[in-house]
Amino acid sequence: MPKITYIEHDGTEHPMEVPVGLTVMQGAVDNSVPGIDADCGGACACATCHVYVDPEWLGKTGTPNEQEASMLSFAAVTESNSRLSCQIEVTSELDGLIVRMPEGQH
Repeated sequence: MPKITYIEHDGTEHPMEVPVGLTVMQGAVDNSVPGIDADCGGACACATCHVYVDPEWLGKTGTPNEQEASMLSFAAVTESNSRLSCQIEVTSELDGLIVRMPEGQH
């Protein structure tokens, strides 16, 4: 299983193994990782699973589609590496992925 490291705003790291086919958001929710609220359950209808993708992984996680880009406008502080974790599907290529959570999701 690919290992994803979720890093809270305060620097606390949560390395987790996440099954291929799930989303980065679902991996966090299933493992009770704090900092990803996932209010809409992964329907790309909110921005409470916002993460910052480590720059070296941007090419492998893809770019936001139109709906995701629209939802990201509701996130408090976005950066060029902002993504909604519900829109990043876990593949074997993402083994080692690092994502950081913002200070808050609301």
